[in-house]
Parts: sequence; C-alpha cells; structure tokens
Amino acid sequence: MRTDRPFRFAVILGTNEIASAVAVRLHRAGFRVVLSHDPLPPVIRRKMAFHDALFDDAVTVEGVPAERADSGLQIRTSLAQAPGVIITELGLLDLIVIQTIDILVDARMQKYLATPDLRRLARLAIGLGPGFAGEVNCDVAIETRPGKAGQIIRQGYADPPDGISRRLGSHWGERFVRSEFAGRWNTAIEIGTRIFKDFVVGHLGNTPIRAPFDGILRGVVRDGIEVPAGVKLLEVDSRGRRAIWTGIDGRGQVIASAVTNAISRHKTGAPEKTGHSLHLVK
Repeated sequence: MRTDRPFRFAVILGTNEIASAVAVRLHRAGFRVVLSHDPLPPVIRRKMAFHDALFDDAVTVEGVPAERADSGLQIRTSLAQAPGVIITELGLLDLIVIQTIDILVDARMQKYLATPDLRRLARLAIGLGPGFAGEVNCDVAIETRPGKAGQIIRQGYADPPDGISRRLGSHWGERFVRSEFAGRWNTAIEIGTRIFKDFVVGHLGNTPIRAPFDGILRGVVRDGIEVPAGVKLLEVDSRGRRAIWTGIDGRGQVIASAVTNAISRHKTGAPEKTGHSLHLVK
C-alpha cells in the first residue's frame, strides 16, 4: 500500500484534549493528521477533543473538523480529500503501512503504563509526558507536567508523575471522581451542564456516582463505556462563569506549540528552545 509521498503525514496516538490540540496545530502547519484511539485512559474532556468523532458525532475543535475512518484504504482516501483530521481505531502497525510517517506523537498520557520505544517508526518521534526520554525511547520528549509544560527534552527523561492535580478554581484533585472498580459507565448528563453537590452524574454498574461539589461538568466519560478501576470518570469546574469546557485550553496550547517548535528545530538542526513554564491545569 506504500506509494510516493504526496503529503506530509503525521500520526498522533491518543484522542484526548492534548492529542487534539497537537492535531489542530499540525493540521494548520500543513500536515495530514490521523489520530489513533487508545481506550486507556478514557477521555473525559471530550468537548476539547476529537474523541467523539469515533462515534460519528459531528466534531470540530477550534474550527477543524474530524472524520472517522475504519480501514487503511479509507484513511488513504480521506487524507487526500478531508478538510480536517482523521480519527480511527486502527493502531500504529496498521497506519505505518499507509505511508512513511513524518511525525509520530504519543499523546496518550499513559503515565503509569509501560512506555513504548517509538524511535525509527517515523522520521521524528515525539513522546509527551512521563516515561518518555529523548534518545532513549523517542527522538524528543516534551514535558506535560503543569508548571513545566512545553519544555523540550532532547536528552533525558520527562518528570515522573507525582499524583498531584493542580488547582482549578478553589479545588485541586477533589474535582475529579474516579472509578473504584471496573464496570460499565452510564450517564445521560452532557458536558457543560451546571450540577450541584451530590447530584447523580451517572452510574458505574449499579452504583450511583455523585458530583463532589457545585459547578460545571467539565468532563465526563462517554455513556456506555467499559472502564477499569482507578480512572477518572468526571471532572467538575467550580469557577462559575469562568469555567472552560470547550476548545483548547492554555496547557494544550503550550504543549502543541512545543511539538511544532521541536519539529522546526529538528529540521534546521538548531538547539531546542524550551516552552514557557506556566502554572497550568492538569
């Protein structure tokens, strides 16, 4: 299925809000972009992400549309014709035969899982966040930790996860509700809904899952998804009118900018420039 190289091809592993921010930036830079879905961890900030296009929902992020494709042939056709990005459940081994990958970005944010070696799978392989190390398991690593997000690491490891969620409004990690056991998640509540403390947002199996405090539902796992124990099911933003649940947030912008900067520096051979150190939300 390999052909001549009619376009610059970028593959992003992950369909979350960080993967989507990177996809928007690469699309605007002229790349044809495919996002490859991984079920872990489940995506909660779905209004900031292309994720729901997997279910044939009409999805745009910052004006960029997404289209689902289910086969290599369909992806190849869509890449030549689609105005936006492509999202698929096909894995990297299925995508690598379409065309030589120019840019490969692992944006799955799998902080506590084994980190793959991405080197030699693309012309430039970039790993985002914990577990990745420049010239060890990727060509370039990029920090995602709030306070250091966007720093480009040519050699050495990104910071390990510290398990500490940064502050959002008046709340820290308590704004998330996690699954205490594995099961099927069901909810009829939409992201952006105003909810109140102890409001039942959904059910994990037969167990009701309640809002931890008053606020706006910033993120929630899609209805009908099987989830493992210990993952985030929902997030509440207590900031009232200042709550944000759509578009690309500040952290996503910084990380996406760092990706394009790393690509540019790789092309020119110039020294890497780190991103700004900002106190951003995890």
